[in-house]
Order: sequence, then structure tokens, then C-alpha cells
Amino acid sequence: MHVPDGFIDAPVSAVTGVVAAGAVAVSLRGARRELDERTAPLAGLVAAFIFAVQMLNFPVAAGTSGHLLGGALAAILVGPYTGVLCVSVVLLMQGVLFADGGLTALGVNITDMALVTTVVAYAIFRTIVKLAPHRRRTVTVASFVAALVSVPAAAVAFTAIYALGGTADVAIGKVFAAMVGVHVLIGIGEAAITALTVGAVVAVRPDLVYGARGVTAPPLEIRDSPLAPAAPGAVARAGAPAAEPSTATSESPVTSEAPASETSATREPAATREPAAPREPAAVPQRSARRVWFAGLAAALLCAGVVSFYASASPDGLEKVAHDKGIDAKEEDHAAKDSPLADYGVRDISDARLSGGLAGVIGVGATLAVGSGVFIVVRRRRATAESGRS
Repeated sequence: MHVPDGFIDAPVSAVTGVVAAGAVAVSLRGARRELDERTAPLAGLVAAFIFAVQMLNFPVAAGTSGHLLGGALAAILVGPYTGVLCVSVVLLMQGVLFADGGLTALGVNITDMALVTTVVAYAIFRTIVKLAPHRRRTVTVASFVAALVSVPAAAVAFTAIYALGGTADVAIGKVFAAMVGVHVLIGIGEAAITALTVGAVVAVRPDLVYGARGVTAPPLEIRDSPLAPAAPGAVARAGAPAAEPSTATSESPVTSEAPASETSATREPAATREPAAPREPAAVPQRSARRVWFAGLAAALLCAGVVSFYASASPDGLEKVAHDKGIDAKEEDHAAKDSPLADYGVRDISDARLSGGLAGVIGVGATLAVGSGVFIVVRRRRATAESGRS
């Protein structure tokens, strides 16, 4: 759904550019709350992974293909604010290096593919997670539904933008029907990829999935004393009030709760005894995310460097609709059409498999470097701000 130059007129392109810039600015601030020392590098990996999987066009119907948009996947894995930044980095790298998506239309693409998909998907995801049972399966199912809806939502958003600033005289009703119809089918593929990816990470490391926080965490066991084992069934979730101690009666046996070394002469009456200070929960050491990072990087390189050669060569949903309905009547050449990596191939390498695979690997590396750099800087600014307040 990468909108090329010439589809949208200059005034509307400028407005969407302002909207996109505002969304990125807000997301930079919001991402500070979402990122920590472990997730900042993972966010860069998510951007690289989305770049790689977007190279895998899959056939849909009638000579049309589709590819991952990635807004739902990014929002669920690393948070909605960080998700907007992930997809924006991908779109920037695709436009500058690979001549995919117009440079004057970058605001349109960020607004449509990064902002709309992320907001819609995460809103649906959180709604399902709140209403459904708190299980790992719920996270996967919610991911599927959220991704499924986000793609036709982006198609609706494009239609609205085209209604305001389209450069070709095409009936908006026809554009709407064609765009939504084909992108509902593309949404099924998006949903499958998103659910499989999120489900795989949740199965291995649910603590690394932003959307799974508070859903997959095991209940915490609360005990009054470390010396006495908890009674069967006396397990409470974190934050639950502790049960009040039962009072003994003259007819019931009395058991002493004092340590064995305490005598009746030194024991204080219950009424005057100082309440015990609450025990601080033991700090849980954070597990390293290196294995997940390397596994994700290997998957991204495999998709971009090898599997992309077998992707569908059919035009994607927007290209097909644009050609059939005449939206592309005033399409302009891309400013980076002479880039050494234009059209996802390396210039002067005649072997198509090698050229495409090498371009994909370069793209993954460049997106990973830029994305990781952005997120690490955002994380450090948060740490600096927190240290300044302290």
C-alpha cells in the first residue's frame, strides 16, 4: 500500500506530512515510557523484521498480491507509540533507499500505514484482551483480529485521503469498494503473520511482549512468614489483600505463632504489639533477551535474503486498484529511481536471486541500525530525565 508520488496533490500531501510529523513527535515522547534497557534493541529488531516480511508479497486473488503492513505486529510487540516509530522507520528506509513509496507522499504513507494501522489495531487488541480470559491464547487471538481489521482500516483511510486530494478524476465509491474489497483479503494474510509471530514470542518469552503484560504473568504467592509454608490453596495474586488472622476462642485450640525462643513472659499482648513492617518483594532478575534478538535477526535475514526471491510478482492491492481504476494517471517518477538499490535489487548484479537477496540483507541491516539507534537514544533520554528528577 505504498503510495507513490503523484497520487495525492501537494496541499493534501503537505497536510498529511504535518499529521505524520505530529504523530512521530508524540510517539517519540510516548516511546520513552514503553522502552527499557531490554526492549529498546528489540524495537529496532521489530522494525528490521517488518522490513524483511514486507518483501514477501503473497498472492491474494485475480493477479493481486499483498504484503504485511506491520502496524499491528509492532504495536503488540513493543507498544503503540514505539510501533508508530517502527513502521515510520521502515517507510523512510524504503522510500530513500529502495524507491518504494514516494518521498512527497511520505506523510501520506506514515499517516496511513504507521499511524492508522497501529492505533486501530492496538485499540481492538486491548479491548479483546480486557474482555476475554487472561490467557496466552487470548493474546494470539486478539493479535489475529486486530491485524485483520487494521488493513481494511488503512484502505478506508487511503480512500478518504484520495477523496480530499486525489489527482485523477475517479469515482470515490469505486475506489472505496475496490480498496476495501481487496484489502480485506490481504488482511487475512496480515492477521496470520501477526498471530504466528506474536504467538511464537509469547510461547517463549511472554515478558518481552508489550501487549501481553498483565495477561500472561503468573500469580504471585503471598506468605505472612518465610518460616511457615503457605497453606494449601493460600495463593493470592499480587495486590490482593492479605487474609486477616483468625481469633481464637475458649473452645478452640490455641496455637502459638511466636518463634520457639519467645517465652510467655516476654510476649507482648496482641493489643499493644507493633504491627510487622511489610516485607519487600524479592527482586526478580531480568532474563537476557539476546537469544530472542539473534533468533529474530536470523529470521529477518532469511526472509529478506532468501525467501523474498519466491515472493509473488503480482502487483499489490493499491497498485492493482490504481491501474484498474485509473488512479495512477498522474503518477510521477520516484526521486530515488536511480538509487543503487531501487526496486529491491543491487545495480550491476545480473543474477536476480543474488541481487534481490543482497538488497534485502542490506535493507535489514540499514533498518536495524537506524531503528536501534533511534530507540536507544529515546531510552537514554528517559534515563537522563529520570536521573535529573532524582
